[in-house]
Amino acid sequence: MTAAPSAGSPPSSDRVAVAALLGREPFTHFSVAVRCPHGGPAVVRNEPLDRRGRPFPTRDWLACRALGEAVSRLEAAGGVRALEDDPDMAGPLADAHARHQELHAGHRVAGGGDPAHVKCLHAHLAFGLAEGGSPVADWILERAGARWPDRCCLERLSPGGGG
Repeated sequence: MTAAPSAGSPPSSDRVAVAALLGREPFTHFSVAVRCPHGGPAVVRNEPLDRRGRPFPTRDWLACRALGEAVSRLEAAGGVRALEDDPDMAGPLADAHARHQELHAGHRVAGGGDPAHVKCLHAHLAFGLAEGGSPVADWILERAGARWPDRCCLERLSPGGGG
């Protein structure tokens, strides 16, 4: 799964797009870390503090609705436990947490307290996509059957967009 990397502060169009994808205003200052093949924000990179100055442990947030829905189905089917119980993933999970801590004010992926436990598959996938891939992201994508949609999620949200 490939996507276009992005960087820098979001233009107002990205702020509007991310708010539409999230269904709310973002809690943090962010940049778009990954764009979907259609150009929409797929992963946003958050600052370590929210707009009120409180810690915000999730560095990368999955904004693409299509990927998010696929990951939600995997979580509902026991995906968190399956990832935790997969002995081949213990090392990659530890590596992901260590890398996230290094990059994001000492927070583990999704702010998880115990590195042996997975808090959120969405956050792990977003982090892996933003970092250019990882065994954890690959595991999630494969088991979720997650694919880029035929058209941008923003089109589905727009009036007359059919979604």
